[in-house]
Amino acid sequence: MIEVSGLTKIYGRTIAIQDVSFSVAKGEILGFLGPNGAGKTTTMRILTGHTPPTSGIASVAGFDVVAESLEVRRRIGYMPETIGLYEDMTVDSYLLFMAEVKGVGRERRKGRMETVIEETGLSSCANRLIRNISKGFRQRLGLAQALIADPEVLILDEPTIGLDPAQIREIRTLIKAMEGRKTIILSTHILAEVTAICNRIAIINLGRLAVVGTPEELSRRLGTVGRLSVLVAGDPGRIRRAIEGVPAVHSVLKSERSHEGGHLFHVDVSLTRHSFSDGAREGSDPRRDIVSALVAAGCDLLELTTEGISLEDVYMRVVMGDDGKQFENLRI
Repeated sequence: MIEVSGLTKIYGRTIAIQDVSFSVAKGEILGFLGPNGAGKTTTMRILTGHTPPTSGIASVAGFDVVAESLEVRRRIGYMPETIGLYEDMTVDSYLLFMAEVKGVGRERRKGRMETVIEETGLSSCANRLIRNISKGFRQRLGLAQALIADPEVLILDEPTIGLDPAQIREIRTLIKAMEGRKTIILSTHILAEVTAICNRIAIINLGRLAVVGTPEELSRRLGTVGRLSVLVAGDPGRIRRAIEGVPAVHSVLKSERSHEGGHLFHVDVSLTRHSFSDGAREGSDPRRDIVSALVAAGCDLLELTTEGISLEDVYMRVVMGDDGKQFENLRI
């Protein structure tokens, strides 16, 4: 549905984005994640036809965003980070106006207005002047205007900014409900937003796309160290020696809390095949190796839990890199 290849945008001497490439399948929700100034909004402006790229190609539903801009715009609903609203209009009249602007037929406008007002929770302020509604309702109205023409694709730039927790949950639920029906790019720097809504994640930093994948893929590929909780019955010293003998194990920490029937150890291990060292088998599973070592040592394994690596850990590794150094164009 959306294809981006080698997209670059330069303003004077400033490179806003460079060689950005990714795709979004029909019905998928892609989280576009990155710090402020990373290039998220620039990419979205190019996709929506608001600014041309310096180089590279982007298409929506098979239409080029530059050569066939009008066709692209007919298929996109765009909610910018800063929403321009006509404050002297009422909410419902504004949506009727936007429906007309976006080419919705006269016979369908009122029905579409009523539908999006209901979907976005604007019923209580439908007849009020926009100047008199709250920030939260303004955000909802921005989403409503993006939906008014029932587009195939939604481009949402920070859709929940300025909302209270209850409003955020409602908007997230609404966006998630569109999964499979609409293709969505959701730009945000809020990690919880991505986890709650998106199928896949693209992380952009300093104008370059660093990684693209599902949360699980990113955790697995970028998380060089994860943590296991291991509950074992037996002699604590023997247990520790058995676990430390596994090549993928980085560290072993015994919990000071008492646990009925056994001893709890927190074990940091290599998660990816590229991270194994000291003779570990490429592609081996440290969990399996730990179980084998404990059995060989005559210890009874009661429980093994994978804590893994969080999206926050992945994000910080991509944005900050190891020892504060930036990652350079790591692709998944």
